[in-house]
Parts: sequence; C-alpha cells; structure tokens
Amino acid sequence: MSLEIWTYSIISVFIVSFVSLVGVFTLSLSDKNLKKVLLYLVSFSAGALLGDAFIHLLPQAVEMNGFSLGVSFAILLGILFSFVVEAFLQWIHCHLPSSKRHKHTFVYMNLLGDAAHNFLDGLIIGASYIVSIPVGVATTIAVVFHEIPQEIGDFGVLVHGGFSKGKAIFYNFLTALTSVLGVILSLLLAQRLEGFTSFFVPFAAGGFIYIAGSDLIPELHKGELNSFRSFLQLVCLFAGILVMVALLFLE
Repeated sequence: MSLEIWTYSIISVFIVSFVSLVGVFTLSLSDKNLKKVLLYLVSFSAGALLGDAFIHLLPQAVEMNGFSLGVSFAILLGILFSFVVEAFLQWIHCHLPSSKRHKHTFVYMNLLGDAAHNFLDGLIIGASYIVSIPVGVATTIAVVFHEIPQEIGDFGVLVHGGFSKGKAIFYNFLTALTSVLGVILSLLLAQRLEGFTSFFVPFAAGGFIYIAGSDLIPELHKGELNSFRSFLQLVCLFAGILVMVALLFLE
C-alpha cells in the first residue's frame, strides 16, 4: 500500500468528519427560533436515513451478493441489534421528559447509527482509493454531499432529544471520527474488505430503517400540529429522500 493512498485517504476522511460541524451555523439562532425548525430537521433526517437505506445501502448490498438470504438476515440483525441496544438504554435511563439530564433514548440510537454510518463511509472511501486516486476523490466528494444534509438533520435530532447546541456539535463530530477508523481498517484489510462490507452494508441499512421508523417518525406525531405544519413535515421528509435520489447522479 503506497504512502500516497494512505495520505489521500486520511485527508479525505478528516474532510468528511469536519462536515459534522455544519451545525455550528445554527448557533446564531435563538432557542425559540431553533425549536420552530427542529421537527422539520427531524423530518428531513428521517427521510435521509430511509433514502440512504433503500436507495444506496440496500442496492449496493444486492449488487454485491444478489438478493440473498444473507442480505435479508443482515438487515434483520441490524434492526434487532438496534432494538436490543435501545431496550438496554431504556432500562438504564428513566422515562422522564427530555432535559439536559434526561435525554430521549433515540438520541443515543441516532449517535450509534451515525457512528456506524460514518464508519462505513470510511470503509468505502478507503476501498475506493485502493482502486485508484481519481475514484477515491470522486467517492469523497459524493460522501461530503451526502453528509451535509444528514449532519444538519442529526444536529436537529440531538438538540430535539435534549442535548445543548454545543454538546450536539461535539458529539456529532465525535461520531464522525469513526470514519477515520473505517478507512484505516479498509486499508489494512485491503483484499479482505469485501466479505466484511457484504455483511456491514445491509446491517447498517437495517439500523437506519429502525431509527427512522421506530424513533424519528413517531416524534413527528407528538405535540400540537396543524395541517400546514404537518404538510411541511411531509415535504421535509420527501426532501430528505429526494436528496438521496439526487446523489445517485454523483455516483
């Protein structure tokens, strides 16, 4: 493995990691104004997670392995794993409303899913640089465009779940650094990466489906909403999906 590939790969994942700081641009908003848009960010994030799972991750898994039982089992394991982790978190944490001391469990599930997603990004970026430098650069650009809307949505989810804006940015950046671990692993394993990715891609998709369907979308039905706000939430949900569709043209 050449030093050039290592250098390009490490620089690329750090660029992707710093995209998680996009939430800093919301710091200029007051808490009152931020709360007005939080549920719309949650809607967008749910759409992005579902879009990513069904438009990017699952087609990639099927392309690698065909629509086999192995893919189905990996998806189910991703869903079940997310359920078990959330059940464990609910057992540990009390069922109090969101506050600075008591966060909703979907916050931790989102962080876990985001860490897994960023780890997968690192794996994919490393693998692409193994193919060639141009392919690696193109993949990095696609991942950056993919991360911008998702990180904005993730930031909204964390704040909505009880994190302060500063902590939301910090933890978002912390989970983004798992992409560094992913790219290092992919470069070290090189030829063995395909077997690991074949399982991890549908597994991550299952986790995203669980987070969006079980945690985020139910949050949209809480509180007092009129028909116009509900329509805007639906628009944001579709917008998250459409962004994932648009990214197909960058691949």
